[in-house]
Amino acid sequence: MTFEELKSGLQEQQRVLDQVGVAMGLDALKARSEELQRQLDDQNLWSDMAKAQVVAQEAKKVSNKLNAYGKLQSAIADALVLVDMAAEMEAVEEIDSLSAELSSITERVEAMRLEALLRGEYDSCDAILTLHAGAGGTEAQDWVSMLYRMYTRYAEKKGYQCKTIDYLAGDEAGIKSVTFELSGDNVYGYMKAEKGVHRLVRISPFDANSRRHTSFASLEVMPVIPDDGEIVINPEELKIDTYRSGGAGGQHVNRTDSAVRITHLPTGIVVQCQNERSQIQNREVAMTMLRAKLAEKKEREQLEKANEIKGELKRIEWGSQIRSYVFCPYTMVKDHRTGYETGNVQAVMDGDIDAFITEYLRKS
Repeated sequence: MTFEELKSGLQEQQRVLDQVGVAMGLDALKARSEELQRQLDDQNLWSDMAKAQVVAQEAKKVSNKLNAYGKLQSAIADALVLVDMAAEMEAVEEIDSLSAELSSITERVEAMRLEALLRGEYDSCDAILTLHAGAGGTEAQDWVSMLYRMYTRYAEKKGYQCKTIDYLAGDEAGIKSVTFELSGDNVYGYMKAEKGVHRLVRISPFDANSRRHTSFASLEVMPVIPDDGEIVINPEELKIDTYRSGGAGGQHVNRTDSAVRITHLPTGIVVQCQNERSQIQNREVAMTMLRAKLAEKKEREQLEKANEIKGELKRIEWGSQIRSYVFCPYTMVKDHRTGYETGNVQAVMDGDIDAFITEYLRKS
């Protein structure tokens, strides 16, 4: 590359970044940041710790967005100065390092541009994910454990916090169902692209004749909605059951009915939690899951009315999958919504699912 090409590339990234700033609503973000800071400085806020935590979390997210944008702007400005200096001194040996810097800036701008696309009502929320084994028996339960590992690895890579809420082990191997919460910036916005049925084709390790098997698992993705009064739940419409937690646990856990199952009678939605140490904690987590499911149901109904529904859950069997992971007879992964393919199945299973999420966000 020449110095002129480097400068032109940096100017183009600056132009894209300016457009991203408009899409993000920088002025509104700055005003919101100042408002949140004033709330945090108010001593009366800290008398209500639950509300204070919600305000502090929002302030941190807004601050992170503003800081990331500011750092990227500074990086482009500094790179432009370095290009001008190198061109003036005819330091041709600096072209390689400046090209690498341009590539890095381009990747960061593209990531921020994709993040700016997350404008849904709940996109900035944390997410609760639930995996269920479908058709395939023990093979499907093992497939759920593989998917669970894939998403937890992805969460580690993205810096998300992962908390297991409910876990039901398979009869022989794998997992029948597992519910876990991911916390971080725009988690629901990114993870909602994964909602649906996932199909696996491989030579089964549980088949003595080494035949090829097809297995299915479904993934539900729900936003974690703060209790701001928007989702109203009438206590009289709830059926609450308690039972003993499964698994090894401790003596107290296994002796008391600490696990909680809540049924929302008008909708038939059922949520349960058994991983916390007390019944009160399990009930709080279950209520959070119920609010999330009701919010997801409300959002889905709105999309259906507008004839724009995407990623709806289908039966966990053949013909319903959104993505196929084929280990036999060839190595290929295909997303049926976007048509995006990659030949590296193992990379996807190790948590490298950015390509699918990126393609989904671009096309949605």
